[in-house]
Amino acid sequence: MPRPRRHPAHQPPPRIPRRRPRLEPVFAAADTAFMRRALRLAGRGRGRTSPNPMVGAILVKRGRILGRGWHRQAGGPHAEIEALRDAQAHGQTAAGATLYVSLEPCCTHGRTPPCTAALIAAGVARVVAATVDPNPAHRGRGFRRLARAGIAVRTGLLAPEANRLNEAFNHWICHRTPWVTLKVAMTLDGKLATAAGESRWITGPRARRYAMRLRAETDALVVGINTVRADDPRLTVRPAPGSPRDRTRPGPYRVILDSHARTPLTARVVTDAAAARTIVVATRHAPARRVAALRRRVSVWIAPARGGRVSLRWVLRRLGAMGVVSALVEGGGEVHAAFLARRLAHRIAFFFAPKVLGGRQARKAVGGQGASGWAEVVAVEEGRWQRLGPDWLLTGRVAAA
Repeated sequence: MPRPRRHPAHQPPPRIPRRRPRLEPVFAAADTAFMRRALRLAGRGRGRTSPNPMVGAILVKRGRILGRGWHRQAGGPHAEIEALRDAQAHGQTAAGATLYVSLEPCCTHGRTPPCTAALIAAGVARVVAATVDPNPAHRGRGFRRLARAGIAVRTGLLAPEANRLNEAFNHWICHRTPWVTLKVAMTLDGKLATAAGESRWITGPRARRYAMRLRAETDALVVGINTVRADDPRLTVRPAPGSPRDRTRPGPYRVILDSHARTPLTARVVTDAAAARTIVVATRHAPARRVAALRRRVSVWIAPARGGRVSLRWVLRRLGAMGVVSALVEGGGEVHAAFLARRLAHRIAFFFAPKVLGGRQARKAVGGQGASGWAEVVAVEEGRWQRLGPDWLLTGRVAAA
């Protein structure tokens, strides 16, 4: 007897082979390649653009580069404008082109006109940006202005690289205090000078040239009074191969933490040609006659005291208000300890010479009271080692408390 046929409604659905959906890349390989070039261009402005960010831009049509540009110095044309002008200088039109830029184009009128207006007028069809403007007041406004004009906008390509490039600016624009790097040259056992104060030279020429580059890239150098009295440093940017410091731009501010105004009137930072950019930070405990004598030669700030010493937070806030985006702290051991203990340093640049000094009285790279337990230890993240001749450089980010 034949089996009754089941109603179609009770039949299982036919099996359809499951195929993994094909995901198109968010950005094409060509987009990534052009953005890397834009980031390299942005880096050419290192040490020259503060208090503005470093930005690079490339104008491309049908896979061919029409123009290149980067922000060369504060107050000058932005990278987008430089790229448009470069294309025009080569007889190229930007109409229908794609602009690759490392930061969201500005839409406000500051020292220069808004870049969004220039891009719209030029007929750019597409903008690919690495990151948005970190300024909360402007964040995303440039993109929205471009989109309203019919320009396709994509963002987020190589964002981590772009953010690292401008980490100092990003911090300053949001917090209005400088991005602080601790720079120390020391022996393997963590000593930066003998008991008698002798410290020249712990590291070799190549490491010292690299340290000079760090100075050239910063807006302010910060040292303690003991360093000034022991070493009488110049705290200037001396010419070195690869140094980005533009001769037309003044050197970094020289900030001396000196609670009792003990800076010698014969010190180089007080008597040289750059004395106008020296700031001695004292407290109300400093003798009035010493303050008056110093004020005849350099700037003197009277800061609130914290435990008898200058309030570092107050100093950083005042520097930030002056447009100081980055600060390089160069000593000595007590100053280093204070910045680390208060979590006011953001990065370290520790140069290690292959030497062992020893000695209980030798000066430590980091002094202070130290951590009372492992919970208070200052950790360093994203550490990177680099060989500089016979010496080693460790860079990294100071972890949040």
